[in-house]
Amino acid sequence: MSGDQSHPTDCSEVLGRLYEYLDREMPDGECAKFQEHIDECSPCLEKYGLEQSVKKLVKRCCGHDEVPSDLRSKVMGRIESIREEEAGAASPAPRRIE
Repeated sequence: MSGDQSHPTDCSEVLGRLYEYLDREMPDGECAKFQEHIDECSPCLEKYGLEQSVKKLVKRCCGHDEVPSDLRSKVMGRIESIREEEAGAASPAPRRIE
C-alpha cells in the first residue's frame, strides 16, 4: 500500500485527506492526482467506497438539519490545526547550536 512505489501519491496522504476529496473541497489539480491514485490502488478504493457510502447515509438521514456556520468554522479550524500538528511531527525539529 503506502510502500508501493508505483503510486506517486502516498496512501496515507490520500486517506488523510479523503473527506476533503469527497466534499469537493480540494483544488482541482490535487483532485486529479487523488482520483488517479484511488483508481489504481484497491485498498484506497475500498476505503473511498466505504466512506462515500457513510457520507451518503448521513446525508440521507440528517441532510435536512441546518448546521450553524460558526460550528462549521470551528470544526474546520480544528481539522487544520491537527493537520499542522501532524505535519510538524512528521518533520524533525531544528537542532539548536550552542
